[in-house]
Amino acid sequence: MNTLTKKELRHHGDEDCNRSDNPSLMDIVDARLSRRNMLRVGLGTAGAAVLGSFPLTGCGGSSSTPISLGHFTAVAKSVADVVSVPAGYTAKIIYALGDPLNAATPDHKNDGTDTGFENRSGDHHDGMEYFGLNAAGTARDVAGSERAILAINHEAITDQFLHAAGVTANPRPPAEADKEIAAHGVSFVEVRKTNGQFATVRDSAYNRRVTPLTPVQINGPLRGNALAKTKYSPNGTDTRGTINNCGTGYTPWGTLITGEENWAGYFTRAAADDAARGGSTAKSVVSLVRYGRAQGAASRHGWETAGTDDPYARWNISQTSAADATGDYRNELNTYGYMVEIDPYDKAVAPRKRTALGRFAHESGAFGLRTSGKPLAVYMGDDSRGEYIYKFVSAANWDNADANASNRMAAGDKYLDNGKLYVAKFNADGTGQWIELALSNSAIANYAAYKFADQADICVNTRLAADAVGATKMDRPEWCAVHPVTGEVYYTLTNNSNRKVEPSGSSQTAVDAANPRAYTDAPTAATSPGNVNGHIIRMKETGGESAATSFTWDIYLFGAEAGADGGKVNLSALTADNDFSSPDGLWFSPKTGLCFIQTDDGAYTDVTNCMMLVGKAGTVGDGATQAIEYTKADGSKTTVTTRVGAKPTTANLKRFLVGPKDCEITGICETPDGRAIFVNIQHPGETISKANIADPSKYLSHWPGNAGYGPGGANARPRSATIVITRNDGGLIAADGDEVLNNY
Repeated sequence: MNTLTKKELRHHGDEDCNRSDNPSLMDIVDARLSRRNMLRVGLGTAGAAVLGSFPLTGCGGSSSTPISLGHFTAVAKSVADVVSVPAGYTAKIIYALGDPLNAATPDHKNDGTDTGFENRSGDHHDGMEYFGLNAAGTARDVAGSERAILAINHEAITDQFLHAAGVTANPRPPAEADKEIAAHGVSFVEVRKTNGQFATVRDSAYNRRVTPLTPVQINGPLRGNALAKTKYSPNGTDTRGTINNCGTGYTPWGTLITGEENWAGYFTRAAADDAARGGSTAKSVVSLVRYGRAQGAASRHGWETAGTDDPYARWNISQTSAADATGDYRNELNTYGYMVEIDPYDKAVAPRKRTALGRFAHESGAFGLRTSGKPLAVYMGDDSRGEYIYKFVSAANWDNADANASNRMAAGDKYLDNGKLYVAKFNADGTGQWIELALSNSAIANYAAYKFADQADICVNTRLAADAVGATKMDRPEWCAVHPVTGEVYYTLTNNSNRKVEPSGSSQTAVDAANPRAYTDAPTAATSPGNVNGHIIRMKETGGESAATSFTWDIYLFGAEAGADGGKVNLSALTADNDFSSPDGLWFSPKTGLCFIQTDDGAYTDVTNCMMLVGKAGTVGDGATQAIEYTKADGSKTTVTTRVGAKPTTANLKRFLVGPKDCEITGICETPDGRAIFVNIQHPGETISKANIADPSKYLSHWPGNAGYGPGGANARPRSATIVITRNDGGLIAADGDEVLNNY
């Protein structure tokens, strides 16, 4: 692949908004060498079960040795348009773009003519959680392994494939805009195991969609604040919908939290909007620019051009009214960018935006291990170049009785509406601090670039507050996950082309201990150095306390191709069985404690499609320090010393899945018994132009139609989809024997 990652291209306008002097990060390298063609030799899928253009069954068996990571054969790297899983496993497609959620909605035709996406699966399946039901399907059951509600994010859309002849240029036809808007948001769909096979329940009472037009309540410090007042909600207590939902989280009381990631790009501002707001130094303008919405910025899909009706007008956030903010949508952007809580079991309760957790490009939200009588922590990352790692600590102490609260959203009010918001600062010696973002911090109270009014202002402008306190700029913090035994916190740092040995310009930042690599993808001066393949950092709270204000850290894994320089690039000594690039999704199985790593890559895709690996993680400090020496342009040397976790072997890190062409692997959850996992295949074949929409030979992927799912067959338009993976012998996923944690 000779370009940025697909995800970076989709969200390019939302990144590089951090011009503070705090230490920074980068994007992906622009060019690859043709030498990669040699690496393709012998890369097939031998020994793997394949979900593609041939049967969906595995071959062979797996060992029964009772170790945490199973003896399955690592799946080989592949560029085939199939889903490959290890021998002894089976993958089944169960829920794809356009699938109906009720009997009244027609079957999906997959030709761009389908409508009614308010009652169909949305596009770009992303983060996902499993909410168990009892056998009768009448109540929540945290141990329910045969019946459940899947909550599935729909992050974005491959818009050309949604329409019969592709996208119409601005002004957008209302029917096209309506379809695209409804294809975003979240699905709730019941799944049931019958005769050993999982499938969705088409007409379940639990099935529903939450879209960008669903009424949503604003909670936390922003509720009723002037910054939230709009034409839709003059009192600043409500908004509509959620969008660009990426990662998820499962609350201790049994609800979903879903992160709004690259939401800013859906909105537009007029070319002279700065002047209307009082000039370039006006607070609202400083805020808008920091979040990637300069005046004149075009919206991603042009929905504001579809008409003057309110559902379209809201996407134009220009100040147009001579009156206050209740006369237009100048503040609409302030109502996006949060963790949104939804109760999967109760349609009658409105979703709530938990503004106390801050506003930025949210990925997942991972709860720390909970202890009765102590606060809860939620860990989060801001997925843009040069952004930060955060945590929220509740004001309320955890009460075990709330795990079975009868009013789950009230429990959310209790723990998520009041507390302290922190940002991370990493030190070169392997320690770090959590810095509170509050007006009591003089660095925030006296920040020259922006005058904060109150905590609501800090929650809306979290990035500016983090700038003020000198937080560490990271290499695109994506998903985070908490080890179910150690409580250590893991973050994927996907990649960053703005990480430099010798930075120039405000968007670039020098290598540092926590973000130590800047290198070319191959030995050529034609490519621009950066953190091409990303890494996974982990943190250990002082005293094991979620409310701690200090931590130690190291780097669990460095992404790299197996043959890369072990002294500068492949610091984790990855092999052909476990090398990877651009880690994104991250999750620990509560049943086995195994770590699942998913990729969203554009740097290694000339060798392999995106993938999922499984590892048995160690602990912070289980490796060693390593010095990386760089040569500057003037010939002088500089050295960065980092902390590398114990180098993995195939006994504790292996590739488990490779996806179809032009996709991202993202989203994962499991049945409580650990014998089935659900995984999302996002945007296969998303690279398509309007000119080629009528020619299936130009599609990069035909999955899952080529696997026999839905209409189209070998010529099908590609669709995002959820798969379920089971072991043919009924055993635990990726683990041999029944060695489990039993913490469900």
